Amino acid sequence: MPSVPSSIDSVHPVSSVCPHAAMLHNNATKANGDAAILNGGSKVNGEAMENLGLFNMNGLAQVNGEEGENDLENTVTGTEERQWIRPDLPSRCTWKLGMSSAESPHCHSAKTEAPRILPNILRRIGDTPLVRMNKIPKAFGLKCELLAKCEFFNAGGSVKDRISLRMVEDAERAGILKPGDTIIEPTSGNTGTHWNVTKCNLILCSQVDVLRALGAEIVRTPTAARFDSPESHVGVAWRLKNEIPNSHILDQYRNASNPLAHYDTTAEEILEQCDGKVDMLVAGAGTGGTITGIARKLKERCPNIKIVGVDPEGSILAEPEELNMTDKTQYEVEGIGYDFIPTVLDRSVIDKWYKSNDEESFAMSRMLIREEGLLCGGSSGTAMAAAVKMSTELKEGQRCVVILPDSIRNYMSKFLSDNWMCDKGFLTPNDLMVSKSWWWNLTLQSLNLCAPITVLPSVNIKKTIKILKEKAFDQAPVVDESGMILGMLTLGNMLSSVLAGKVKASDPVSKVLYKQFKQVRLTDNLGKLSRILETDHFALVVHDQIQFMADGSSCLRQMVFGVVTSIDLLNYITTRERRGSARERTMSECSMTSECSLTDEL
Repeated sequence: MPSVPSSIDSVHPVSSVCPHAAMLHNNATKANGDAAILNGGSKVNGEAMENLGLFNMNGLAQVNGEEGENDLENTVTGTEERQWIRPDLPSRCTWKLGMSSAESPHCHSAKTEAPRILPNILRRIGDTPLVRMNKIPKAFGLKCELLAKCEFFNAGGSVKDRISLRMVEDAERAGILKPGDTIIEPTSGNTGTHWNVTKCNLILCSQVDVLRALGAEIVRTPTAARFDSPESHVGVAWRLKNEIPNSHILDQYRNASNPLAHYDTTAEEILEQCDGKVDMLVAGAGTGGTITGIARKLKERCPNIKIVGVDPEGSILAEPEELNMTDKTQYEVEGIGYDFIPTVLDRSVIDKWYKSNDEESFAMSRMLIREEGLLCGGSSGTAMAAAVKMSTELKEGQRCVVILPDSIRNYMSKFLSDNWMCDKGFLTPNDLMVSKSWWWNLTLQSLNLCAPITVLPSVNIKKTIKILKEKAFDQAPVVDESGMILGMLTLGNMLSSVLAGKVKASDPVSKVLYKQFKQVRLTDNLGKLSRILETDHFALVVHDQIQFMADGSSCLRQMVFGVVTSIDLLNYITTRERRGSARERTMSECSMTSECSLTDEL
C-alpha cells in the first residue's frame, strides 16, 4: 500500500477550523476591523463562518466565503499525486459543558409542528417515536424503564436522514451547493440514500442496491481497504471530487452539521418525550455525529446522565485504548466502528464504552423483531445488546434511552436469513430444527459417494463438455497437478458462456471457473448438507491432508473427495426408507404367519 503522509508531513499541515474557535479569534480582533488570521494565514470572517458547520462542504476551511486549502494534502501514490483531506484530523471545536448558547456561532433551528399534509417527504425527517420495551427488559431482569428511539421511522429509513438534510441545507444557505452541482459522499449506504431524497445529482461509494432505484450512480470500493488508501471509499470519493467540476464532498466525518443535527433535533425530541428525565443514553458510534450531538445536549440538560458508546470488536473508537486490543480486524455489523477516529467524534462526552460482537448483535436484532415487533437493522441490535447489560446498574424508576439507527431494509438477505446466519457461524442447523428427521445427524460418510471427475485448468471447454455429458455429470471440480482445488465448473455455465460469446469452445476451462461454492467434510452431518442444498445446486466434499516436503517441512492441503447434490441426498433417504418399509412388511407378514399357525394347532 502506498504510504500516506500524516497531517504533520502534508503540504498544508493546518488542521480543521471550527467556528467556535473562529468566533473567539474574530472577537479578539474585531475592534480594529481586521479579519482573524488563523493557523498559518487563513483569513476567517466570523460572519461568513456563522452559517457554516465545522467545515465548508468541500472539506476546506472557509476563507471570507471562498475555499481555503489549509487542510488539503498532496499525496504521491506511485507516479500520481492526489489531493485529499484526512477524515481523522483533530477537531478544534471549543464546545464545553456549561458554555452559553449565545457563544455558539452555529445556526440552531427551532422545532416546528408538521402540517397534516406534508409539502414534501423531507418534512417526514425527525419526530421519530420513542417506544417502551416490554418483553426484553423482563427477559434480562431489568428494573429500569428501557426506551427505544426508533430512527428508522425517518423518511429514508435511517438516522442518517437527519444529517444529510442538515448538511445540504447548511451548504445551500452558505451558497456553496447550487442547483446542478454533484454531491460525492463516501458511505456505507444510509447517508447516500438520503442524498437522493434531497434530489441532488449524486455519485456514491456504496454497495446498497436501493440507491440505484433512487437514481444514484454508484462506485464500488473494497471494504478491506484502509481509509487512507487511494482505493478506499474515502480515497475514491476524493479522486472523483478532483475530476468532476462543481462537485462537493459534504464530508460527514468532518462536517459540524453532522452532530449539530442531533444536538438541535434528536436530543430535543428525547428530552421532550421523556419530560426532561433521562438517566442513561446508549448509542453506537460510527462517524460519531449521533452520539456526540445527542450527548452534548443531554449533558447540558441532565447533568447526572450516563452516556454509553458502543463500538464493535475490530474497531478502534473506544477508550481506553486497551478495549480495542483484539485479533479481529473485520466485523459483520454495518454502520458503526471505524479504523480511524472521525473528526466529529467527541469522545470526552462518553462516560463508558462497550465493545460489542457480531453474535450478540444479530441475536438481539432478531429478538427486537420477534419480541417487540421492531423491524430494525443489525446496529440496532448492537445498541440494544449493550443497553441490556449496561442498564443493569439502573434502579426502578430510572430511564435508559437506546438509539436504534436503521431498519431491516438493507439486511433482508443477511442476519434475517437463517442460511446466512449459519454460513457465518452465528447459528447451527441444529438451532433451527424443532424436530429432526431420522437422517439429520448422520454424517456424509453414509452417502457412499463415488469418486469424482476432476479436470485440469488447461483442458478446453469443448472437451470438458463432452466428458461431462458422457459421464452424466453436471459439474466437476478443477484441480491443479497436485490435486489442489482451484474452483468448480458446471455444464450449464460453460454452455451459456459459449453461446453468449463470452468464451470460445477452444478456451481452457480456467476462464469459466466458479470461485465461490459451499464446501462440506465427511464428518459434517446430513442436516448441514440439506441446509446448503436448499439454495445451492451442489456442495464440494473435501478433506484435509498433511503433505511433507523433501526438507522435512509440512503443509496442510485441501483435496477433493466428491461432489454431492440434492439428488444424492434424496436417493439415500428414499432408498433407506424403502428398505425400512420392506423390512417392516416382512416382519409383519412373518408375525401374521406365526399367529395363523398357532391358531390351526389350537
